[in-house]
Amino acid sequence: MTNRFITDALRQGMAIVLIAVVLSLLVNHFRQSGLPLIGGPVRGLSSLKTAGGWGETVISIEEARALFLTDGAVFIDARPEELYRSGHIKGALNLPPETFEESLPVVMAQIPPDSFIITYCDGEDCHMSNDAALQLSAKGYSNVQVLVNGWSAWQNAGLPVEK
Repeated sequence: MTNRFITDALRQGMAIVLIAVVLSLLVNHFRQSGLPLIGGPVRGLSSLKTAGGWGETVISIEEARALFLTDGAVFIDARPEELYRSGHIKGALNLPPETFEESLPVVMAQIPPDSFIITYCDGEDCHMSNDAALQLSAKGYSNVQVLVNGWSAWQNAGLPVEK
């Protein structure tokens, strides 16, 4: 009796796992921003935030300042719209996470594909700038870097802001 009970339990457990895998694959397939099942890292951003820290696609505040002063980069504020409206880097465009897909065509129509783009949000652990950079890279923008803790770092450096 116990062998049959264990066998039935294992069979039912395997059926549940199989159903979960099939359902997750279906959801991923039909989701607008589904994850690739096979492939390497996203082109141009293979070393963005990973388990231990920020990768080589991070730009320093000094480099960002120099690019800002020479109009050498487009700044993308990846924070929600209400935070953007309360203050942002002067001239920055807003790509909020909650409306990223809808906002992208309007914002990117203003930016040539070969532009140097710097994404930022606020806080050392903020992932919105990283997520925006990954999504922009996946859309074909290859010159994208992240300014970690960008909003606070920008203000602390006394650089131009606007509301």
